[in-house]
Amino acid sequence: MDVNTELKWNAQGLVCAIAQDYESGEVLMQAYMNEEAYRKTLETGYAHYWSRSRQKLWKKGEESGHLQKVRGVFLDCDRDCVLLKVEQTGAACHTGNYTCFYTPVRECGLGAEMLGQLQRIVADRKENPEEGSYTSYLFEKGVDKIAKKTGEEAVELVIAAKNGSRSEIVGECADLFYHTLVLLENAGVRLSDVCTELKNRH
Repeated sequence: MDVNTELKWNAQGLVCAIAQDYESGEVLMQAYMNEEAYRKTLETGYAHYWSRSRQKLWKKGEESGHLQKVRGVFLDCDRDCVLLKVEQTGAACHTGNYTCFYTPVRECGLGAEMLGQLQRIVADRKENPEEGSYTSYLFEKGVDKIAKKTGEEAVELVIAAKNGSRSEIVGECADLFYHTLVLLENAGVRLSDVCTELKNRH
């Protein structure tokens, strides 16, 4: 593959690179790549960038362990920006936040990325149980309790739909989504597994 025919490098020989959580769609960080970083990313399957301040190539997470396993690579229409869809280990931001974009200027409605955020919280409660946490309680009780609660929430959503109450439908659907995520986590199933199945059916 001839990299130079694919990308339009700026005067410094760089292109902008955006890292996005491949499951939730959350934008994690923005950095830059030179040709070597781009090649290394494609060859190794892990995100590499060019540090403008240090003037050196760096593999994301080489010191912190917060690696970015690349699941997909896309170019924008002008071919001067790279989008990496990644599986993020730990926090993407050096501040310890999962994403670098944690400072709100103007709030907007939440999108599908909320499910990804909730999935991470659920996984953490399973890995690190907290006293008083309902999620940790469900994992402690096991699959029978989790399945029972998920079934109950599904029935309650159906009843809310029959009643025609928008607020009830929203509330019960939120309950069902949450308990479904607990059920999936308990079974070792990721949202991406479900999304892949949906894509295969499309």
